[in-house]
Amino acid sequence: MREYYAYRLQNRQGEGNTLIYGGRLFQQFVVDAYICIEGMRLMWVRRNQSALMIELYNGLRDAVMRGDITPASIGKRIVLPSTFTGSPRYMIENYQDAMTICRWAGYPDLFITFTCNAKWPEIKSFLSMNLDQKPEDQPDILARVFKIKLDQLLYDLKHGRHFGRLLAVVYTIEYQKRGLPHAHILLFLHPENKHPTPIEIDRIISTEVPDLNKDPQAYDVVKQFMVHAPYGSINPKSSCMIGNKCSKHFPKRFYSETTIDEDGFPVYKRRNNGRFVEKNSVKLDNRFIVPHNIDLLVKYQSHINVEWCNRSRSIKYLLKYINKGPDRATLILEENLHVDGSTGMQHAIDIDEIKAYLACRYVSAIEACWRIFQIEIHYREPTVERLNFHLENEQLVMFDDLDYLVIVLNQPNIRRTKFTEWMKTNALYEEARELTYSDFPSKWVWHNKDKEWKLRKQRICVGRIFYSHPESGERFYLRMLLNIVKGPRSFEEIRTVNSVLYPSFKLACYALGLLDDDKEWHEALNHASYWASRKQLCELFATMLIFCEVPDPYKLWISNWKLLSEDILQ
Repeated sequence: MREYYAYRLQNRQGEGNTLIYGGRLFQQFVVDAYICIEGMRLMWVRRNQSALMIELYNGLRDAVMRGDITPASIGKRIVLPSTFTGSPRYMIENYQDAMTICRWAGYPDLFITFTCNAKWPEIKSFLSMNLDQKPEDQPDILARVFKIKLDQLLYDLKHGRHFGRLLAVVYTIEYQKRGLPHAHILLFLHPENKHPTPIEIDRIISTEVPDLNKDPQAYDVVKQFMVHAPYGSINPKSSCMIGNKCSKHFPKRFYSETTIDEDGFPVYKRRNNGRFVEKNSVKLDNRFIVPHNIDLLVKYQSHINVEWCNRSRSIKYLLKYINKGPDRATLILEENLHVDGSTGMQHAIDIDEIKAYLACRYVSAIEACWRIFQIEIHYREPTVERLNFHLENEQLVMFDDLDYLVIVLNQPNIRRTKFTEWMKTNALYEEARELTYSDFPSKWVWHNKDKEWKLRKQRICVGRIFYSHPESGERFYLRMLLNIVKGPRSFEEIRTVNSVLYPSFKLACYALGLLDDDKEWHEALNHASYWASRKQLCELFATMLIFCEVPDPYKLWISNWKLLSEDILQ
């Protein structure tokens, strides 16, 4: 982009449409530049599949003792890691982080969609210096202006008290096919503001046409940005029309007051008060107004949809929706099994996650600019500290394909992990022993460079222990104990109950009563329900029945039938 800006300055006095940054030529240039950047990153990931290996420390030690000092036959492949921005694993990690914030702060209260407005004065002012230019011809300007507006909106939400005190904020950036970006924002309010009455909801959310005589400015912005119409017979090609019906369920019904329905969704007040706006010679009343906050709408002059969602059962849907990843231009169905014509045997086709990520990927010019400028596509506050854990001497070790394993094992700090240093900190500081592993980041900060925990001086942080499947054996039981045990100084202390050291984490769980009467399976399903879909929970339940020793499957089903049967996430 540096070369582009230099070229741009050199050609400021160019003639007409010969400027490289004008029109479709510049849009294609930006997209091509980003594709090259992303392609190089993916190429590095692909080429380093065999060069970058990860193995349990215990496995490396055993390999060296056998005399296998070359890493040719050990390690496991990394396909497309969560560190690659926008990858499926990246989005899943962000979703689980959002669910962690949800468990810490409670259900999100407000769901806001903030859309870029190509007619903002800042954009029009720049375009006035370049004749015959349209907003979509300047994706770099759109990206920068939208980022500025989004930052200001977040500042207002945190400090302007439009909705009360905030505990947490999560947002994800998406891009419409026509190019304009929008942000999906979830707000978690302070407990004092978390359960408003219908009257208080009416104060912050409106679905009615303002009075033209009393507030003409509010009337104009609602008419311009928050009217869902016209469509139907007047405009059958409207994007919301599916099967001759509005997919957004407009027009709504008239209601004299705001209520909460039996499913927890708000039914906003839409009075039949005779007010309307006129578009394309069609009069549209309150039934066509999208929920909004009038103060934010007037200030930002853009489409800002505000929805109350605190009592809704679709919390996981909202969090999955804002972390679903990039859209695809088309859909391709492929068979994952290959049948050998000569033998009739089925062989699984290797899954290439890099190829799957690129397949049908659509990149607009403004998204290309957003990514080239290295602007974050996902934001959350407070931060979430991801806490790994492992069995003794089974920490992950990263090494290069050409490294000798003896040298790898003798590296300084190879035994020091976030998990082992937590236990070491517990041994050094008495105050550290008052916290469980997941609560530890709230008071202590992990310094990766120094490989040590230090007392937190500012900000808030929430801890999240990585998930462990019930089939993982001792790791699963270790994780169960980490949710309860406070301040252990060693692996032995984790599995010590009432001054008795048990030989395994599973027996320690039994001693604490965590595994009696199918408690381990109830706990596994309950924990997975924080982030898994109904389909994933049913698959987990089936895995338990097939591979685990479940004494009473029927009782387990009856106890968890709501999680496994209610279709609340689709």
